Amino acid sequence: MKLSKIYSFKEMNSYQYIAAVGLVMTLAANIILLYLQKDIQTFWALYACWTILFIIGTIVNFNSKPDEDHHHYH
Repeated sequence: MKLSKIYSFKEMNSYQYIAAVGLVMTLAANIILLYLQKDIQTFWALYACWTILFIIGTIVNFNSKPDEDHHHYH
């Protein structure tokens, strides 16, 4: 099991990458909302959704075959 599939953007699959970007963008939006002193009751749910997507992507990534993510046709 290669742990770099969790933290290296080069080894992440699309689910993990989308979730990581989503987490960063949600954090940025949360900081903006705090600065504007706005409160959205269920904003925390975005963090849960991105985390679940990242976990699912990680499971898929660990269970994929090494050659599966290279779809180059010659």
